[in-house]
Amino acid sequence: MENKKTKAFDLTLFKRLMQYIQPYRLVFLGSLICVIGLAVFGALRPLVLQKAIDEHVVLKTYDGFLFLILVMLALLVLEFVSQLLFIYYATWLGQSVVKDIRVKLYNHVLRFRMKYYDTSSVGVLITRTVTDMERIADIFGQGLFMIFSDILKMIFVAGAMLYLNWKLSLIAFVTMPIVLFATKVFQKYMKRAFEEVRNEVSNLNSFVQERVTGMKILQLFTREDTEFKKFKEINERHKKGWLKTVWYNSVFFPIADLLSSITLGAIIWVGGFMVVVGQTVSIGDLTAYIMFVPMLFRPLNQIANKFNTLQMGMVAADRVFKVLDTTSQIDDSGSEIVTAFKGDISFKDVRFSYIENEEVLKGISLDVNAGETVAIVGATGAGKSTIINLLNRFYDINDGAIYVDGVAIKNFTLKSLRTQIAVVLQDVFLFADTILNNITLKDPNISEEDVIQAAKDIGIHDFISSLPNGYHYNVKERGVMLSSGQRQLISFLRAYVTNPSVLVLDEATSSVDSYSEQLIQDATDKITKGRTSIVIAHRLATIQQADQIIVMDDGKIVEKGTHKELLKVKNGYYRKLYEVQFLKAEAV
Repeated sequence: MENKKTKAFDLTLFKRLMQYIQPYRLVFLGSLICVIGLAVFGALRPLVLQKAIDEHVVLKTYDGFLFLILVMLALLVLEFVSQLLFIYYATWLGQSVVKDIRVKLYNHVLRFRMKYYDTSSVGVLITRTVTDMERIADIFGQGLFMIFSDILKMIFVAGAMLYLNWKLSLIAFVTMPIVLFATKVFQKYMKRAFEEVRNEVSNLNSFVQERVTGMKILQLFTREDTEFKKFKEINERHKKGWLKTVWYNSVFFPIADLLSSITLGAIIWVGGFMVVVGQTVSIGDLTAYIMFVPMLFRPLNQIANKFNTLQMGMVAADRVFKVLDTTSQIDDSGSEIVTAFKGDISFKDVRFSYIENEEVLKGISLDVNAGETVAIVGATGAGKSTIINLLNRFYDINDGAIYVDGVAIKNFTLKSLRTQIAVVLQDVFLFADTILNNITLKDPNISEEDVIQAAKDIGIHDFISSLPNGYHYNVKERGVMLSSGQRQLISFLRAYVTNPSVLVLDEATSSVDSYSEQLIQDATDKITKGRTSIVIAHRLATIQQADQIIVMDDGKIVEKGTHKELLKVKNGYYRKLYEVQFLKAEAV
């Protein structure tokens, strides 16, 4: 396992990544042509210079000298153009590939079941969709093509050196195996270091995201100093991870530069001696080799440097593909598309557990008739909200069956099922956007006029109109510009405007003020009339008019009936709940 984890290059992963280049084959091919041009034009310049020195400078002849100068100028221009086009299109290709992967990843994540989010860090997912994506883009803009360019340049330069003088070339080639070995070792250790860095980046993002979101709790309980210490510890690990990469760089590159300098010095010494004694080496040859040696060793150093970038990109790609390979979607194989429900709902011996072998619902059965308002009450953890999660298929049941209008909910497409069920949650989530967009969620089928009319119908138009810019008031992140009661009213309108077949109110009035509660209660009476409604509530005063009240305890249904019927049950669970709340209200 360790060998697989730390191997320098994952060919299977690379092949998978290259599949995303298919739509941009022409750009990829053009970039390769530019890379080849860079290698060829760069290797030809020292040869032209050698010819100019030996045939014209040394012999002091002018004829043809200007032509060679113009040829060198043309090679420089071509090299410049090739580099310009290469940098632009390689970067363009990287960003295009990343755009496609990011879209695919986000679309994939959107369809994960709730269980995945229950156990996954938001900070880690943000890292995958943002930071890691930029590292993948660098594979093309700064890694893959640059490595290919450097390898080609080395091959062409080595060929030109052998063509010019094989004896001097051997001096340069003697040190190459040492540099190659050092590069291989360097790559192996850099891979380990970058994996550690990416882990710490994810930890850092996750920690900061959670603490910023929960800042009110930290300050309420004066945990600033404790959390600051934790942050320093994580940040220190992040720093140590990066310092490892710096250490490896600080060891490798001086060694590579030293070998390059030694090689250049040896060539100048041997080549200079051969020039003096009049052997086969000319001044032009020696000058060309002074240019060739940096051109041979610099790409090798750059390959190691760019391999760092490639390694980081490959580590990031591996993490992103692991998310893409995660199969955590709810089965959406149903084929029935429903435009409206009659509203009959049945649970038949339904069993469910969030954690294996820890059942939350223990074989419950219930029937809700179309148009009825059914209330579900019980202590926290009794399984009330779980019923709503299963009805919407946020989770799939372990055993039993759930039917709507006599059809198992698995037979409906997820989209059509959820479109017909509107839910108002206790914990209202609003996006950093306008009230209008938070209500419509940018559904083109819901106009502003529809929203205004719906707000008037349920009596909250005046409240929204009193805000700056009215329906176009930006509530900021999580709706912080509104009170909890106002956020609940917006959530209520969001559910109502979709004209659902089934309405679910999950503790919808548990955290609002008396005025907002009265508004919601009035609206509830209006929109639940003739519509199947399920109301989950702690405050029993809000559900006394329900057609049926279901009492739950420890994942089971312990009582059913109307408010009056349940109060008649001696020592009944509902009666005890009601008496406790009634006595509290009397005391107040």
